[in-house]
Amino acid sequence: MKKIITVLVILIAVGACSKNQQDPNQPPDQIFAQDFPGAGTPIAGIIFNLNGHQVEEDLLQDSWMGYMNTGTPFVGNVNNTTYYIRWNAYWGREYGSVMTPADLVIQSAELNHLPMLASLVKFIKVLSMSKLTAVYGPVIYSNYGNNSTTTLYDKESDLYSLFFKQLDTIQASFASNTSYDGFKKYDPTAYGGSLPQWMKLVNSLRLRLAMRLSKVDPATAKIQGEKALSDPAGLITTNADNFTNSLMGNIMPMAQICYQWDDTRMGAVMESFLVGLKDGRISTYFFPVSDTSLVADHPSMPYKGIRNGAYINLKEDHLPFSKVNPNFNNPPNGGTTTTRRNFTAAEVAFLKAEAGLRGWAGAGDPQTNYENGVRLSFADWGASGVDAYLADNTSSPINYVDPIDSRNNFTSLSNITVAWNNADNNELKLEKIITQKWINNFTNTLESWVDFRRTGYPKIPHVAYNASSPDWGVIPADQWIKRMPFPDSERSGNSAGVADAVTKMGAGAADDIATRLYFDTGNPSNF
Repeated sequence: MKKIITVLVILIAVGACSKNQQDPNQPPDQIFAQDFPGAGTPIAGIIFNLNGHQVEEDLLQDSWMGYMNTGTPFVGNVNNTTYYIRWNAYWGREYGSVMTPADLVIQSAELNHLPMLASLVKFIKVLSMSKLTAVYGPVIYSNYGNNSTTTLYDKESDLYSLFFKQLDTIQASFASNTSYDGFKKYDPTAYGGSLPQWMKLVNSLRLRLAMRLSKVDPATAKIQGEKALSDPAGLITTNADNFTNSLMGNIMPMAQICYQWDDTRMGAVMESFLVGLKDGRISTYFFPVSDTSLVADHPSMPYKGIRNGAYINLKEDHLPFSKVNPNFNNPPNGGTTTTRRNFTAAEVAFLKAEAGLRGWAGAGDPQTNYENGVRLSFADWGASGVDAYLADNTSSPINYVDPIDSRNNFTSLSNITVAWNNADNNELKLEKIITQKWINNFTNTLESWVDFRRTGYPKIPHVAYNASSPDWGVIPADQWIKRMPFPDSERSGNSAGVADAVTKMGAGAADDIATRLYFDTGNPSNF
């Protein structure tokens, strides 16, 4: 991967979707080597690009995990949602719009003796690559920027070791100057410059990454998880601590795809769980249908979704199904959403609940953390009825009926209830924890795909229409997609690097959608 990028491309990358782009005639050394706020100007844009849009999220994990699904039969309905890869853009976003501008900011910060700024942007790079490796497996990190013909990828186990070491260094840098308030000058969108908040995020990310390794490397997972739990800077524990990023005046991607393009609707798996569990968050996530004949089996909760990997004939067939809540539009389009969730207190509470099941010191009581996670989630999403919800030990996910095409119907694979029962075994307790974590992660779905591959929870149906083929890898009817293949730009421009990366995924691995990632052991037992 050669790092040959023009000034114009750099500016587009760091200012993507921003109304305040830099002068394209101003060279990089003048853009970044300025005073303190000038050096950090691109940070909001870099954080914005940690997440994707339609082809990076909505047509990948949003669909695979049952949050949303398209009613449009793209390419004859043989596409990512049905396990035939047509779009593969997240790689390019993270390198072009995060890694490249981040390195430029770090370079400028170091030249201008701004070590705290450099540490902040290095942390954002860890955030970015921790997401990218969850999609592809091996990625180019330690060798990024190498101008040689072949650029080697980092093995996944090496990546996690490097992430933890870098988090150590970053947190030590922050802890050495806790009274520092300089972040105010270039962090207007995430934490408003609060160093203590960034330190909580560092620990929370360490806990997330530790939990990813809980089955493949439980010893390292425990060490790193307990380090996060015991660090004096603390974790994200209240909704005021949540890590959100500005949409920079843009529409939430999910809302744009839904309202402006009519290409996505509520997922049937969400319908199954939220309707079945009588979940008050359903009205904050989605908009009810006007045609109640679509919900004849549950007219009191008039929400209808499209199955993951559905049989789709005509776009018009599923347009009457539930859209996302119109509040997800931005103010100019009648909504209220100006920021996006990236890491919430509810997620941390569920991580602590699982850590407690695994016996990690400092995690606390699993039930207390589980119920706290649900309460935090309801409060964060503005939903009511949490007390009755947590006490409900009878409601469970419903079977799904597609009134348009019965081939999409499914019987729920899960029969869990919400109420905690200490008499349950750890597997059932974990299923409840991960299911609630999955519900909470709406609009921030990548980590739910990680959890599903790692634990098997929540119990979601297989795709209705499986279009996988030897072109990209075959997914058996009783399995789910495992990863994204490396993009064509890497296959053609860095073929030796890709070949080496495949060897780093283990015996029998291939650059296809059926190869398991490092944290995905394939062992159905979680304890």
